[in-house]
This record gives sequence, C-alpha cells and structure tokens, in this order.
Amino acid sequence: MLAISTDFIATLAHWSKELGAEFPLVSDHDRKLSELYSVLIPQMGIANRTTFVVDMDGKIALVEEGSAAIDPTGADTACSRLKHK
Repeated sequence: MLAISTDFIATLAHWSKELGAEFPLVSDHDRKLSELYSVLIPQMGIANRTTFVVDMDGKIALVEEGSAAIDPTGADTACSRLKHK
C-alpha cells in the first residue's frame, strides 16, 4: 500500500505520525502523478480523493473515487481477489 498526496512532505510526515500510518506517504506536490492518473482538479490545485488497486502486471484493477475511496473495504476485496487468481 502506498498513499500519494499533493501535500508537502512535511505535512505528510505530520499526518503519518498523527495517524500512525503503517505505509509510506509520498508527496506529489508537483501534481504530475495526479495529472497522469486524471484525478487532478487543476483550478483547485488538488487531487480528487481516489483509490487505485494495481495488479502485478501494472494494470488498474479497481478505481474508487470520492467518499468510497475513504473506506478501504473495496480495495481490500479487490486485493484479495487478485491474490487468489
């Protein structure tokens, strides 16, 4: 698991510690990844909250956006399915 945010590294370090994150938080402050994955909201300079599950071949197996992306259940289920293929 990897979290990517448009926030600065210092902000991510704070939230990682505050939330006790057990996965890396990566800064996309230049917004290149957000643009590449078509989740950037250019007029606001932020990315739409989105969860991507990527399989071992690099193919996107699941995309959840908005409030659905906050709940990890869908991503967990998709990862479980991929694991048992």
